[in-house]
Amino acid sequence: MTTTRYDLPTPDETTDAYWAAAHEGRLLIKSCRDCGRTHAYPRPFCPHCWSDAVEWVPASGRATLYTFSIVRQNDLPPFRDRLPYIAAVVDLDEGPRMMTDIVDCPVADVYIGMELEFTVRQAEDVAVPVFRPVSGRAG
Repeated sequence: MTTTRYDLPTPDETTDAYWAAAHEGRLLIKSCRDCGRTHAYPRPFCPHCWSDAVEWVPASGRATLYTFSIVRQNDLPPFRDRLPYIAAVVDLDEGPRMMTDIVDCPVADVYIGMELEFTVRQAEDVAVPVFRPVSGRAG
């Protein structure tokens, strides 16, 4: 019997480059050639000016924790094996906000405004972008 994975993406032509870069340990975001603003999550148009003149650009991998929730109950596999975990929204240094998880950080040490760095969590053959405290330390 195969267990359904609720934590894995379904890459498509819009997101393939994003997932491939994550697999290589890099974070990509989209940048608009018309208005100059960046955005995350991947989509084929700019959510600011609606232009389709968007391109992939590398992100620094640095972020600040905007908000979070400590998840203590989740019966879906594989989440139950990670409990408790930190679901978060981070502000990337390039400007966009991104939903993610915080890893390598005790739940008692997480705080709004903490400096974070990009890393990945391997799940089967997919590298899922997550963040950890800078230098692997909580503040």
